[in-house]
Amino acid sequence: MAIKQSKNRLNLATTASDYTAAKLDLADFELLTIDLPHLALISTLPLYHRDPFDRLLIAQAIDEDIPILSRDRAFDAYSVQRFWE
Repeated sequence: MAIKQSKNRLNLATTASDYTAAKLDLADFELLTIDLPHLALISTLPLYHRDPFDRLLIAQAIDEDIPILSRDRAFDAYSVQRFWE
């Protein structure tokens, strides 16, 4: 989000970190850290998706057995559950 905001591709009323902090408090979510198993899994993923940040999300979703909220249909090539229409 911060990268997209810095490229003017995401318009928020505040900084990406303040926006995220407010949403985390509101919805009682937790941030998912980047751990070594996630990084190890990235190197074994097929290259259906070439964006490094999305590949990290895919690896985290697989390793943590959690769904992904994304409109990007390229995620469907991996063994993850994607929510978005």
